[in-house]
Amino acid sequence: MSLDPTVSPEDHRTILRGRIVSDGESVTDGLVAIADGRIVYAGAASTFHEAGFDGVEATPLPEDAVLIPGLVDIHCHGGNGGDFPSGQEDSARTAIDFLHRAGTTSLLASMVTASREDLLRGIELYVRLSEEGLLSGIHLEGPFLSEARCGAQNPAYLLNPDLEFAEELILAAGGQLRTMTYAPELPGAAELVDLLTMHGVVPSLGHTDSDDATAAASLAAARDGLSEGGFDGSASRPTVTHLFNGMPPIHHRSPGPITACLRAAQAGQAAVELIADNTHLDPRTTLTVFTLVGAANVLLVTDSMAAAGLSDGRYMLGPSPVTVDGGVATLDATGSIAGGTATLLQVVQRTVAAGVSLEDAVRSATAVPADVLGLDDEVGSLRRGLRADVVVLDAGLQLARVMREGRWLV
Repeated sequence: MSLDPTVSPEDHRTILRGRIVSDGESVTDGLVAIADGRIVYAGAASTFHEAGFDGVEATPLPEDAVLIPGLVDIHCHGGNGGDFPSGQEDSARTAIDFLHRAGTTSLLASMVTASREDLLRGIELYVRLSEEGLLSGIHLEGPFLSEARCGAQNPAYLLNPDLEFAEELILAAGGQLRTMTYAPELPGAAELVDLLTMHGVVPSLGHTDSDDATAAASLAAARDGLSEGGFDGSASRPTVTHLFNGMPPIHHRSPGPITACLRAAQAGQAAVELIADNTHLDPRTTLTVFTLVGAANVLLVTDSMAAAGLSDGRYMLGPSPVTVDGGVATLDATGSIAGGTATLLQVVQRTVAAGVSLEDAVRSATAVPADVLGLDDEVGSLRRGLRADVVVLDAGLQLARVMREGRWLV
């Protein structure tokens, strides 16, 4: 079923027929035409008249096939036994290959809080894999996080914001550090946000015990910093790392950061991550957030770790042992949830099952993260000129085929 990997995409012109779901819209009798690893047409089959496709037959696909853009995961720690926090190349390549074949054709390598040496070693590796085109960059989940809300993060390595260390990490990444999770209530957090935005790194508020006012002010400062740095459009807003998880719950007299994050998202001033895997969030919570803030302001993510795609058992999340039971990963030391075990396609499927439209769920797993990363001119949509990343689903939204850069992976 796969193309010969020695054959370049330039030797192939491909036509795909099915229902197109992209950018929050749906085209029932859709057609996607691909040449030279790029999309040259995506729209109604009746208006397709591209030169050079005479005699090209449509690729056989399942009946009532659904064509969606390759999925984009901005918060992902691994899968299929491989993980990113370990900083081991073979492990990382195992995870990347699995995730690409599972439909996540663009992703960041997310690292957890660790020692300076481990973080720098991991950054060095993921810069190289990003330059190979296997990754879209790096996400650092820490080390400037709240000990009170550290979750599965190792508290031994948590730090208050250290600008010298932060700049060392940024410079080591050579432009590949895309996002960093931080707790806004820590001393020095405001200066950290300024440093991140100055370098074009998207601040991601999370693992925080802050109050509403502190979170609101930090998100506003982050957006202003990105805007002043010339990061236009959707890329000019901060994100929120896995909303609800790693932060205090809402109380009517002490709302905490969640209410500030929801207001910012509703106003289009921030985008909130949701791990909509039915473990981290109840499905009704997922549906409520989509209803309140809109799909354009939601980032569906997996927070997946090495066990994604595998059975229950014992695994590692960076240096910490984890047990997966019933598909739920928990830290052996504390019992805290330790990342996800679902793929991003499974998150999309569960989001739809929660009552969110397929168009909205796909948008939040493709176009929105691509915009946040500033990659919307390359991935995240089925649109002329973009990279030919296409996920083909059957009528039941199950994975049928995956194309990345014009090559079939599945």
